[in-house]
Amino acid sequence: MKFILGKKVKMTQMFNEKKNVIPVTLIEAGPCFVLETKTSEKNGYDAIQIGFEKLKEKKIKKTQKNKPYRHIKEFKVQSSKFKVNDKIDLSIFQEGDKVSISGVSKGKGFAGAVKRWGFHGRSSTHGTKHEERTIGSTGSRFPQRVTKGKKMPGRMGSRRTTIKNLKIEKIDPENNIIAVRGAVPGRRGTILEIKV
Repeated sequence: MKFILGKKVKMTQMFNEKKNVIPVTLIEAGPCFVLETKTSEKNGYDAIQIGFEKLKEKKIKKTQKNKPYRHIKEFKVQSSKFKVNDKIDLSIFQEGDKVSISGVSKGKGFAGAVKRWGFHGRSSTHGTKHEERTIGSTGSRFPQRVTKGKKMPGRMGSRRTTIKNLKIEKIDPENNIIAVRGAVPGRRGTILEIKV
């Protein structure tokens, strides 16, 4: 299993060999360093912890002395293949690889059912007044309550989302930039997990 942490830079576009436009997302990925290895004998499961974006000396707190990184993430893999202070960078990926990218999606605040779930709303005629975007009836004859999981207005976005089978279009190892076809979750600066 290949994995790395990255930060969303921006969306842009590039051209392929046939001179077709491809929408891509630029991600600053790595370098990451192995901070801790966990084994099934000692911890009950195999995993490693990796750190991304080392903190400056002034910003390191006493509790962060052993792991002075801004972002720390644990991946469940065979820990015997890794040692503490091992470097993980873009050399593990190749152009054309299909990856899964996870991150927290953009928060959109409180949204109605038309925006949140795609309800088409009510007709604008036949006695409808100020109700074009309402959800209508929410209950039923039995049981006399609103059932759990009903699609209703509420907070939209700001959830962990995974996009699968995104193709790596270009890798720039000098600047630690990876270009992935299509959109990925979150706004600029969102921390992303990239896995194969």
